[in-house]
Amino acid sequence: MALQIDDIAKKSAGDNEINWVTATAMVLFHVGAIAALFFFSWKMVLLAVFLNWVAGSLGIGMGYHRLLTHRGYKTPKWVEYVLTVCATLALEGGPIFWVATHRIHHQHSDHEGDPHSPIDGKWWAHMGWILVGKSMHHDASTLTRYVPDLAKDKFHVWISRYHYVPEIVLGLILLAVGGVPWVLWGIFFRTVLGLHSTWLVNSATHSWGTRRFQTRDLSTNSWWVGLLAWGEGWHNNHHAHPVSARHGLAWYEVDFNWYGIWLLKKLGLAWNVYTFKLSSMKQSAKTATGLAAPQPAEIVTSAQPDTDFVSV
Repeated sequence: MALQIDDIAKKSAGDNEINWVTATAMVLFHVGAIAALFFFSWKMVLLAVFLNWVAGSLGIGMGYHRLLTHRGYKTPKWVEYVLTVCATLALEGGPIFWVATHRIHHQHSDHEGDPHSPIDGKWWAHMGWILVGKSMHHDASTLTRYVPDLAKDKFHVWISRYHYVPEIVLGLILLAVGGVPWVLWGIFFRTVLGLHSTWLVNSATHSWGTRRFQTRDLSTNSWWVGLLAWGEGWHNNHHAHPVSARHGLAWYEVDFNWYGIWLLKKLGLAWNVYTFKLSSMKQSAKTATGLAAPQPAEIVTSAQPDTDFVSV
């Protein structure tokens, strides 16, 4: 019998109730990350960086975020599913819960209802929100409202239920190939590094940095978060133009996730790639009267290209 959205919906925790499963996993993974340091070698560092790219860039950035959440580009279904499996290796949950949470964030960013705003405290925005309360536990009605597209896809429903399986399989492979050091670096250290990189997008890039666009939230651009999170640190750019598959809008704004999407396009594996062009903003500024700043795009989860966006 095929899984339905009701089968994966989670019971909401109370506002001050600790999510013990999540909290226990976080403690164990951080202990494992510290233990990895006692088996240091540059080979292990390279292993962790490579797997962090697979999970964090291919998976979270290109897959969960820019493809599934915002539909900034289109791919064949098999590519979408591969990127989704890569994302599950980040230990950030299945696609349905991740996408629902992020779409809620964009709808209420830094206002009442935002699951992880620094207005509620920087620790809360960084990590506290997954440990306490109901932000990570959505019921069926919420999921149906925010992810109707994914709720219709049997694969996404299934992988959301069993999102931990790829991480376990990878751990067994690493154990067989390289023993305990490979597991500590390729699973524990790599996962913790990836988690904090993602969480910094929620906390740091809503607290410190520069603002190119006047958005209705506190989003900022941060070059160092951009490097850690494979390009996700250009967060003010993203909140102003959420559908754009490219977040690093200037040549000097390093965006590895965009480079990956660009490569998919060149290989014929991505199309309808939406990108915002800074040149269109500059042109508008030239023709505008006075010194009024250009207005940001409406915060949305999906859109069709307009005068500011081009499909490349």
